[in-house]
Amino acid sequence: MATRRELLQWATALMTLPALGRAQSAIGRAGKPLDLLFLGGTGFLGPHQVEYALAHGHKVTLFNRGKSGPSLFGDRVEVLLGDRDANTAPGLAALQGTRRWDVVIDNSGYVPRHVRDSIDLLKERCGRYLYVSTVAVYDMAAGTRFDEKSPLRAAPNPATEEVTGESYGPLKAECDRIVQAALGKQATIVRPTYIVGPGDDSDRFTYWVERMARGGEVLGPPTPKAELQWIDVRDLCPWIVDLAERDQPGIYNAAGPATPMTWEQVLPALAKGSAQPAKIRWATNEVMDKTGIKLPLVRQPYFKGVDSLHFDSAAGQAAGLRFRSLADTAAATSAWWRAQPEERRAKPWGWPTEAQEQEALKLLSAG
Repeated sequence: MATRRELLQWATALMTLPALGRAQSAIGRAGKPLDLLFLGGTGFLGPHQVEYALAHGHKVTLFNRGKSGPSLFGDRVEVLLGDRDANTAPGLAALQGTRRWDVVIDNSGYVPRHVRDSIDLLKERCGRYLYVSTVAVYDMAAGTRFDEKSPLRAAPNPATEEVTGESYGPLKAECDRIVQAALGKQATIVRPTYIVGPGDDSDRFTYWVERMARGGEVLGPPTPKAELQWIDVRDLCPWIVDLAERDQPGIYNAAGPATPMTWEQVLPALAKGSAQPAKIRWATNEVMDKTGIKLPLVRQPYFKGVDSLHFDSAAGQAAGLRFRSLADTAAATSAWWRAQPEERRAKPWGWPTEAQEQEALKLLSAG
């Protein structure tokens, strides 16, 4: 049975589809229709990718468990039911056989064993395998600026398969290495930073859009000069399909904006979209530690004085990646959020409460 969060995710995806369909209606069809297999396809990224692919005239097959959004796209796509874990029935049985796809787009590869099994089964039956990785694969102890050749995190214990905040980066790094080693130039790897925009059920970027819209005294991160990087889902997902259409190999960071922005630039820019004036009070490490408050999108190492991190996206931009404005992303996120059911908006994930923020602000004033 689907969990409450899965049901809300499904509802979220359903509510984004009409807007996606309207946005894609003016898109021209691809010169060569492709047969695409998406591993996943009903989460945050999937609807944006699938609608774009359908608008381009591609044939779409989804492989997933069928638990969230089983009829999300109606009869416009084919759905194969299974599980990435070959040990969980029916496992990968629906993907067995001789059928071929032009491109496999792997949105749901988090566990090395699962990714290895999928590649072993599909590598001889697809032209290209596009793996959605993450900038969390980089070894953050190796520096503060990262391009596609920067060292990756060490592999986790082979027995580690539970995805947590601590294991996520190492697990994805090992998946990334498996894709590279097994597929070579047959692989395309995309490493996004924070993915934001309408449909983002992590609620991280949404917090700042809504908090700045409320105005008043706002608690900002303790490192205002630290860089913040993100990618709008509406820029990332069509570009991924474009890479598939061009049969483009390589590894690409997907980290915007085109011109770097720090927190002391981002928050005032978000405030411009509100009629309520806002005053930003920048936290200190001491206040953050004392209150234990967590601010969305704020990397924990910043609290200990680590320099701002930067993920270079020159290769992605050379391959056609473009970034829309912060104002566009904020407006679309706000419109999406305010269209969500009241139950959903009443229980955002990971937001500090008003009482927690006020406690931190009082400590700053007394400081």
